[in-house]
Amino acid sequence: MSLSILQQFNWSAMTPEFIILGVSALLTLLDLFMPKNLDRKILGWIGIAAILAAIVSVLGMVGGPVTSILDNSFRLDSFAMAFKLLLLAGSGLVLFLAVSYKVKDGLEEYHGEFYYLFLSALLGAMIMTSSGDLITLFIGLELLTVSSYILAGIRKYNLESNEAAMKYVINGGISTAITLFGMSYVYGLTGSTNLIEIAGRLSSVSDGQQAYLLTLAFLIVFVGLSFKLAAAPFHMWAPDVYQGAPTPVTAFLSVVSKTAGFVIVLRILLTVFGSAASVGDPSKPILLEMQDYLAFIAGATMIIGNVVALRQSNIKRMFAYSSIAHAGYILVAITSLSSNMFYSIWFYLLAYMLMNLGAFAVIQVVSEKTGSTKIADFAGLYRRSPVLAVVMGILLVSLAGFPGTAGFIGKLNIFIGAFYGTPHYVLASVMIATTVVSYFYYFGVMTQMFFRPASDDSKFNLPFGIIVVLIIAVVGSVLFGVMPNIALDFMQNNLDVLADFFS
Repeated sequence: MSLSILQQFNWSAMTPEFIILGVSALLTLLDLFMPKNLDRKILGWIGIAAILAAIVSVLGMVGGPVTSILDNSFRLDSFAMAFKLLLLAGSGLVLFLAVSYKVKDGLEEYHGEFYYLFLSALLGAMIMTSSGDLITLFIGLELLTVSSYILAGIRKYNLESNEAAMKYVINGGISTAITLFGMSYVYGLTGSTNLIEIAGRLSSVSDGQQAYLLTLAFLIVFVGLSFKLAAAPFHMWAPDVYQGAPTPVTAFLSVVSKTAGFVIVLRILLTVFGSAASVGDPSKPILLEMQDYLAFIAGATMIIGNVVALRQSNIKRMFAYSSIAHAGYILVAITSLSSNMFYSIWFYLLAYMLMNLGAFAVIQVVSEKTGSTKIADFAGLYRRSPVLAVVMGILLVSLAGFPGTAGFIGKLNIFIGAFYGTPHYVLASVMIATTVVSYFYYFGVMTQMFFRPASDDSKFNLPFGIIVVLIIAVVGSVLFGVMPNIALDFMQNNLDVLADFFS
């Protein structure tokens, strides 16, 4: 491709990505040449500034037309902008946790590496949101996952961190291979890697054998991506990785990485298999034919995540199973295929980002003080730090889905969507039942905080970054619970996701 052709592309569509890429490269050089005794937290603050600049850049593009460059392999549409805002906001909050994280267990040598590896992972997730091609989707996915492997094991001399990285690499490698194998079927049947071209060619497939292979490809791709979402029964890596990784990395994996996982699921399943004809009925897309399988995975994920969480004594493992359960709730929205599916998923991920990152901020403070992550360490937190206990209580109530919180509105939107078109009564019932089950382990933590005696009376010193995360998390969880239209109206008035996604 000649230079003159490259200059004709509208590269401004990639401004947010260029900001993150440039700052990531800058942090690499700064970490290399900075004196060893200089505090690397300055790199984290530079990363936060870059994320804020990227958010401003995305907001400046909101309401604009769909922009496609590089032969439609990079698309800037409403779907991409909506989820980039989530990814950037979540990553910014995680960096606030990271700059407040007390370095220990041999992390000193690698503290600078954390920040540019983190931005590299974020860049991969952002590329996934705008990918209009299987190749760019895969590149973004690998940039995210490879960086995440290193971040999970960044505490080189910590055995739990080593175990987390090893299990993450093995399971991640297997899931990547499975996903790529399914994509190869799609490419082999269509001769194209472009999602729009694939959708156009598959809409006219009438051969029964090709439809059978496409159904097989759907199952393979969905199994591979289910690993990324930590959906049951492909969730086995999540508890160990969440427990062994540093708390900021655990927060990143539970929110930003999970959001990116749903981005690729929506891009591939809706674009490719939303138009491909099924084996039994050529007029019925494979995605509708496979609704029962999606419903089974969603139900199993909600049940296993919530039930197993009841038996956990480590709070990071408990939140790992909680994260699995929340993935099941979002899969309910994908299964129902309602007209408000995009808005329901986006709002739920927004609410989940706020309440989960706020909870991990409290976990980070308590675990650094006590030296462990046992739920019993939260005993008497109300007596030691009433504000911290009340904040954690609000966030747990939101995670449980109580009225007046963003978590309740998010679950309500998905629950109502389950009755769209063909009603999924069983799935909706499972969602209600498992939500009730979640009350027991969320309230178990609250019981420790408010009704158990404290082991000591020492107070907590909250770093600035932790305070920022807690304020944003609590205010957002309550505000979007009381006035959810603030977020939903922004989406519906400025981002026409449904029309842009298939254009």
